[in-house]
Amino acid sequence: MAIKPFFLENCIQAQQAAHTLLRKPLINSFVRLQSSKPNNYVATRCRSVALAQCSSSSLSQDQISFFESEGYLVLEDFASAEECRQLRSRAGEIVEEFQPGPTTSIFSSKNQKDKTDEYFLDSASNISCFFEEKAFDSDGALTQDKSLSINKIGHALHDLDPAFQLFSRSPQMAAVASAVGFANPTPVQSMYIFKQPHIGGECIPHQDTTFLYTEPHSCVGFWFALQDATLQNGCLWVLPKSHTSGVTRRMLLTEDRRITFEGSIPEFQDDKFIPVQVKEGTLVLLHGALWHKSFENTSEKSRHAYTVHFVEGSNKWDPQNWLQRSGNNPFKPLERIN
Repeated sequence: MAIKPFFLENCIQAQQAAHTLLRKPLINSFVRLQSSKPNNYVATRCRSVALAQCSSSSLSQDQISFFESEGYLVLEDFASAEECRQLRSRAGEIVEEFQPGPTTSIFSSKNQKDKTDEYFLDSASNISCFFEEKAFDSDGALTQDKSLSINKIGHALHDLDPAFQLFSRSPQMAAVASAVGFANPTPVQSMYIFKQPHIGGECIPHQDTTFLYTEPHSCVGFWFALQDATLQNGCLWVLPKSHTSGVTRRMLLTEDRRITFEGSIPEFQDDKFIPVQVKEGTLVLLHGALWHKSFENTSEKSRHAYTVHFVEGSNKWDPQNWLQRSGNNPFKPLERIN
């Protein structure tokens, strides 16, 4: 069941925030309640501001032109240090509460076809934890604490967890979405990615539209660095301008709920990819057709990130996408958050 946020009436601050440059803290205005449930957050900042009130002036024309030309854009200081800390803390609570079942679900970008199971498919409408491939020994036992073994949390944080919901649906997010061309921005997928020390898995070159296909194409990824992302701990790498060549691969859900891939990953010259090393709090926008990747984290430092993928709500959502919401939990555009 989706958790609905609490709103304040006549919240002038929300209207003002929609016209500022992505710097005002969002989550540090939450009130943590004393409760038997540790995820009982109440939002004290209004989020009912209409999308039309969000100004595209949040991005300059040069920034918009760069995104259109290169397929990505780096926006420093989007989130405050306190926002990042609170999101990390909330993710830690989710992992602490997570009790693995008899069958553990592992996420691997290299072997998605083989690793996909009902737990993964059901995560479209849930908050689910997935283990790292290298978290287990040859006997199937964890080689380190559970908190250091999770690859990611997905895929409906933006709708079901109050802290992530309010961050994902803020006026600042709506303003950026409007600036890059969305008329009806609709978040369809969210992931908290841990990139654990020593075992954080490689993410092979991919285009986000491969997994989140609309007609016409409309996917844009909002990737937030919740810790510094460096060469050592597995920062993003992007292939500039690659979004202009179209989408070459699809991940498809068959009638018997199995995953198959159509198309292929082109041969790339590795030296054409460039690293995106960013500080905590940075937002990286990724065009849905841009090729990007990250390497394994072999360092002693984690690289936490939160990503939300938006599509144009009026565009047709492909029925063969792996991510299919149940009828009582439909996609909700930014302005429809209750």
